[in-house]
Amino acid sequence: MQIIVVGTGKLATELLRSLQVDSGDQVIPWEDRAHGADKSVVIHAGSGRELSVVTTYCADTQSPLIELSTGSALESAQHSFPVVVCPNTNILMLKFMGMLAKSGHLFQNHHIQLTESHQATKTSVPGTAVNMAHSLGLEDSDIHSVRQVAVQRDELQIPEAHLARHAYHRILIQDGECSLQFETRVYGDSAYADGVGRIVAAVRAHALENRSYSVMEFVDNGWL
Repeated sequence: MQIIVVGTGKLATELLRSLQVDSGDQVIPWEDRAHGADKSVVIHAGSGRELSVVTTYCADTQSPLIELSTGSALESAQHSFPVVVCPNTNILMLKFMGMLAKSGHLFQNHHIQLTESHQATKTSVPGTAVNMAHSLGLEDSDIHSVRQVAVQRDELQIPEAHLARHAYHRILIQDGECSLQFETRVYGDSAYADGVGRIVAAVRAHALENRSYSVMEFVDNGWL
């Protein structure tokens, strides 16, 4: 089977280089796809420029589409093929986000601070932090974003080797003299590529309906 990666950025490049799939599968870039091919798995890790052509391809071949872009229009649209929307592909992070989604409301009467840090070149919306904020009853504007390298290195203790590629989140919940702190750290690209491989395996292992799925549904079903 073809595993088709759409995009030319860091994540797409990492997937093309190191995505682990079944031995009989072939991981290829979008431009190398075989036209008129049988059902494939398509992974959209691009800016969205090719999205209309990609969705047409998926409809024509009944190929499931794994959407890795944050805030995609695919989330609310009707589809004639399965779409899996993934705000994050790190499986451990997804499980933590699932825990917050179920229990975050318990802390909404307390003082909450949410800090996120990514590499200085990241300009897109921090989708994982937004997801966490909503689970905790916060607004997007309540998220404190850090992009200053000196602060990342000295205050957040991000190792020098990972300043160019990291995802850091810290939740601080306070009630008087009592406080809870949750901190997540993801360094490099390998955790995301591993997660995408596991999502691809789950897509292939289950008969999906022609609709939009949140990857959190996969987590809740125990598929990841």
